[in-house]
Amino acid sequence: MSGAALGIEIVVVFFLALFLLHRYGDFRRQQRMVLFGTLLAWYLCFLIVFILPLDVSTTIYKQCKIDNEEHSPTPAVTSSFSNQTATNSSASPLKSVPKVCYKPWSYIPDGIMPVFWRVVYWTSQCLTWLLLPFMQSYARSGGFSITGKIKTALIENAIYYGTYLLIFGSLLIYVAVHPQWHLSWYELQTIGITAANTWGLFLLVLLLGYGLVEIPRSYWNGSRHGHLLIKTYFKAAKLMTEKADAEENLEDIMEEVRKISEAIKYNHPLRTYIDTILRKCPTEYQEKMGRNMDDYEDFDDKQNTYPSEKSLVKLHKQVIYAVQRHNRTRVQWQILLEQAFHLEDVARNQTSSSHQFVHSFAPAEPRGWFGRYVYTPTVEWYWECLLRQWFYRVLAVLLSLFSVAVVWSECTFFSTQPILSLFAIFIQLAEKDYNYLYIEMACFITIFFLCTCVYSTVFRIRVFNYYYFASHHQTDAYSLQFSGMLFCRLTPPLCLNFLGLIHMDSAISHQQKEQTAYTSIMGSMRVLYFIANGFYIYYPMLIVLLCFATYFSLGTRCLNLLGFQQFMGDNNMTSDLIDEGKELIRREKRKRQRLEDGENRRREWKERYGNQRDDYSARNRNAPSEMKETNYSDTVNANANRQAKYSRSSGHPERDRMELLQDAEPLDFNAETASGDLELDTGRNAGGRYLSMSSSRSRIFDDV
Repeated sequence: MSGAALGIEIVVVFFLALFLLHRYGDFRRQQRMVLFGTLLAWYLCFLIVFILPLDVSTTIYKQCKIDNEEHSPTPAVTSSFSNQTATNSSASPLKSVPKVCYKPWSYIPDGIMPVFWRVVYWTSQCLTWLLLPFMQSYARSGGFSITGKIKTALIENAIYYGTYLLIFGSLLIYVAVHPQWHLSWYELQTIGITAANTWGLFLLVLLLGYGLVEIPRSYWNGSRHGHLLIKTYFKAAKLMTEKADAEENLEDIMEEVRKISEAIKYNHPLRTYIDTILRKCPTEYQEKMGRNMDDYEDFDDKQNTYPSEKSLVKLHKQVIYAVQRHNRTRVQWQILLEQAFHLEDVARNQTSSSHQFVHSFAPAEPRGWFGRYVYTPTVEWYWECLLRQWFYRVLAVLLSLFSVAVVWSECTFFSTQPILSLFAIFIQLAEKDYNYLYIEMACFITIFFLCTCVYSTVFRIRVFNYYYFASHHQTDAYSLQFSGMLFCRLTPPLCLNFLGLIHMDSAISHQQKEQTAYTSIMGSMRVLYFIANGFYIYYPMLIVLLCFATYFSLGTRCLNLLGFQQFMGDNNMTSDLIDEGKELIRREKRKRQRLEDGENRRREWKERYGNQRDDYSARNRNAPSEMKETNYSDTVNANANRQAKYSRSSGHPERDRMELLQDAEPLDFNAETASGDLELDTGRNAGGRYLSMSSSRSRIFDDV
């Protein structure tokens, strides 16, 4: 198993990152460089989270071997003593007696981990500080050429790069002025790593303080069906406002595109830019703009009325943003409708005595074998109406205890005598018994929980639709790359903070112990004492204040006071939005019910009149020729009598009224099938039209 665990985790983590990117990104429409950059950033960050527990267990094994070498008087005595450990252990309890060091099941050979961490760390740092910001501005740019997009990206990132160089330069001057230090490549590298980790730790504590409280609370609120339903109504009202605003914005921009497209003809030099903009527009708008266009109009007399290339670049950028926002709100509205309908079904089925879960609408896709044999309506009722809420409550309590342990350890991890950090106590107890599997699982669960608190906060951040993370392939390229940048900046300081929690970072614990390979690439933080002994130790204590602020929803209340509508149970504006959202959901439910009723009626018409039509055609095929001749003569006589009847002289008003009745069209919403079936049975005469009109009236009142 030497190195096998490392290879397996490398493959598994790649597919995990690919799955998440597929959930949030769009492989078919987004640029390949954007997808590749985001996938690489996520992959490297997830590798650090999954591989670090293996590094910890390998380091503990190396520390055991070092301790044995220090306690052994001579190699000969050590080898002879190792053969008699079982017989003489009870007779000679000496402190210098070495213990048997068991090799971990996931042991990684020497020399592999340092190289692995250097490649992962420096690649992620190059991505987050150099490549991803440039690619982010490049993808968002509205330029029509590669040169124009590169120029825009360089201008936008000038301030960003200048800020980072200012921080690095300040630390560089501090080290250069200090009389005891001499600048070298190793110290310059340490200053750069320290600057990046300081920036990441500053943001890490803010996001972690929010996630430690919000994640357990979200699961607790998830067990309250009434609370979820009310919050869904609130989201529906806000999302409908955003959806209407997105549609109005798209209409305005499309109108501007239409005017410019009609003004610039095919023989104008800027026409290629217009065609590029039109390809980014929705299909229905492209069809409208392609009609009634005279491409043979000369443009020489209208030079002053044409837009500039700079204005077309700005319009191109607005089109990309408007189309993305319109598609996102439309998809999110459909998802929110499904959630609201499901929560209403749960509330209605809770009082059911049959213990069978009944849906308001038939599922879009038929149930598979899992739904037919395992997740039956009875099992679904017990899960949705009874077990789920208790499962969420138990999970919320466990996560709350875990959050309390993290907060306590963050405030006490610098104390080594006595050891107050709970995670350090757990790891050291397992280290005595060399239970490597427990050590790796404890490390992985702790890091995974910390990453979940931080990453979920990154997914929930929303800055005026400028950065917005949405599932179901609705996240734009800018937000994807921004998340990759945040992950690369937050993961290294998070893992370094975790090593401090378990007392495996000598810069914080001040113990002469074997360092992990991950810590070795960070360099000695003691080059900057005011950061290693000050900021890294005392700044994480602010997580207590952030947890209290999140628990009492201070941020939500401040945003609500500033005019940003937030879900507050004791607010009149919240109550109004809940009522509005409830009415919107009710209206959409009636609309979907009418559609299903129309489909059912159409299906009934097909089943009823389709069989009669088949019987009628079969009778005509099997009838003898004599009967056909008799029917033909009767039909001729009937037509002659009908013509004689309508050929009588009559007044002009009566004749006009009869023509109007014969030319009237049926007012049927289901005219595609229902009126067609009636015409097959009754013929295209006045009587058939009267029957179709009467049925359409009844359907109109049914829909109302």
